[in-house]
Amino acid sequence: MPLHVRSIAVGFSVMCFFIMCIVGALGGVSPNTCSKRALAGAVITYIGASLLIRAINAILTHAIIDNWVKQQEEQPGDK
Repeated sequence: MPLHVRSIAVGFSVMCFFIMCIVGALGGVSPNTCSKRALAGAVITYIGASLLIRAINAILTHAIIDNWVKQQEEQPGDK
């Protein structure tokens, strides 16, 4: 079963946003700069996670199709 790309990518990007905000606040960065950096990091994380999950889905789909083809070849058919 393929993974849900949007929900997983949003979860990672929100987590990245808050982690970057906390690190920036502890580092003494101004709130405006901290929020801009965290937003940029969240967008980059969303794009990266989306690409990664799409690649994983392609690998899983290919494996499922290969498994199904092997099962169909093993069954005695009407050849």
